[in-house]
Amino acid sequence: MDALNAREEGIQNALDEADKARQEMLDLQSSNEQILKEARAERDGLLKDARMIKDKMITEAKDEAKAQSNKIIEQAKQAIENEKHAAITELKNQVAELSIGIAENIMKDELSNKGKQVQLIEKMLDEASLK
Repeated sequence: MDALNAREEGIQNALDEADKARQEMLDLQSSNEQILKEARAERDGLLKDARMIKDKMITEAKDEAKAQSNKIIEQAKQAIENEKHAAITELKNQVAELSIGIAENIMKDELSNKGKQVQLIEKMLDEASLK
């Protein structure tokens, strides 16, 4: 009977060890599932952060590009305005030179005749005294 008891005890020990191993396997499986769950959550968090960083970088790049384009447009407007003023000034100068040239020619023509000279002087004196 001792052999039978020893055999039953061995079988029971083997069954207990098998149960213990089965429980450890279940614990490991549960632990692995928890680790995988945590890893997935961390991965999702990292992906979310990466998307936010990407979106922020894109937004900043767009804002910078818009600011640069506005600056370039403003500089172009200022350059156009400066060129416009320069062109107007040059045109005024040309009109003034042309007016002076015309006036010189008229005066030469007017003063080439002594009678016209006298008339012009009298007219100027009359206008001067009227003031």
